[in-house]
Amino acid sequence: MQIGKDSVVTLAYRVTDVDGNLVDEGAEPLVYLHGGYGGIFGKIEETLQGTGVGDKFEVRLEPEDAFGDYDAELVMVEPRNLFPDNIEVGMQFERAGEEGEDEEDELYTITDIADDKVVVDGNHPLAGMALVFSCTVTEVRVASAEEISHGHVHAPGGHHHH
Repeated sequence: MQIGKDSVVTLAYRVTDVDGNLVDEGAEPLVYLHGGYGGIFGKIEETLQGTGVGDKFEVRLEPEDAFGDYDAELVMVEPRNLFPDNIEVGMQFERAGEEGEDEEDELYTITDIADDKVVVDGNHPLAGMALVFSCTVTEVRVASAEEISHGHVHAPGGHHHH
């Protein structure tokens, strides 16, 4: 079976940076609904279109194909008293979108803690990086009507909406 719109695709994958340093070892296979549902980066989806089980790929993703360019405006300095006492550099937290926005909560990473200030960075940790996505197609099946209507893959045995 070839990968096309509304196929559920399972990939064994790993991601490195362009120097070959491991970014994501792909401990769990990646399963996504193919066909423009946003379950995987578009450039990978284009590469996989029409392929099948056993096909191997290496896709180089420029920052704009992956997590976007680094945006200095997403770095903010906040008063220390807004945060709990036990924070550490590297911790991540969600910051709710403004009232009335239907944006998803953005994830911020604490990059620096001073006496009365905390520096937080809303960029994805991989923003601004070119990545190499290596994968092997391990399974392709037809999506169920329910999966298609929801726009994502359902794990065996039902699913949970977060």
